[in-house]
Order: sequence, then structure tokens, then C-alpha cells
Amino acid sequence: MQIIISNSTKEPIYEQITKQIKSSILSGDLKEGTALPSIRQLAKNLQVSVITTKRAYEELENAGFTYTIIGKGSFVAEQNLEMIKEKKLQVIEEQLSAVIRNSREIGLPLNEL
Repeated sequence: MQIIISNSTKEPIYEQITKQIKSSILSGDLKEGTALPSIRQLAKNLQVSVITTKRAYEELENAGFTYTIIGKGSFVAEQNLEMIKEKKLQVIEEQLSAVIRNSREIGLPLNEL
């Protein structure tokens, strides 16, 4: 699992981690039952705070992407195919909204878009 952190974006680091892990799960790169790196190991690898990685893992668990077994770690949760489709559609909607918003900001006409 490769996660790339950008310091040049306004997006918080924990959100960058969360989005990249979600993307890996939805694309099938991370399969059901796959163990994620420990919170401490991921923090060390990314050179970020343990608190930051802990928050990212909590967000993933709250969204149903992962589950935690105390003393064993965090694992990729079983994904319902309908839920995956719904989440992918939500991502597409967010991206399209961003495109529309950015186009309006620079005055790009619809035919050019």
C-alpha cells in the first residue's frame, strides 16, 4: 500500500490518508481481510504524527471500510457491492461538482467544458 502525502494542499493529512486507503479498497487493490499497517508503523513510514494516522483509521472504521481487532490491528472490511457502487457514485458526484465549481470560477462556458 502506497500513500503519498502532499504538504502543498490545504487538505488535512488524515483526510489524504483516508481518501487514499478508501480508493485502494474501492479499486480492489486492498482486498477484504487485508491487514493495514499498524498506526505506529504507518505514522513512521509517512513521517507524521501517530495521532494523525489514528484519526485516519478511525474515519475509515466509522465509514465501514475497516474494522479493528484489539491487539491484532485494523483490517479491510467486507464490502457490499451495492455499497461500493453507491460510494463510487458519491465520489463521481463530488468530482463533477468540483469541476463545475472550478469552471464557474474562471468563467468557462458550458460548450468549452
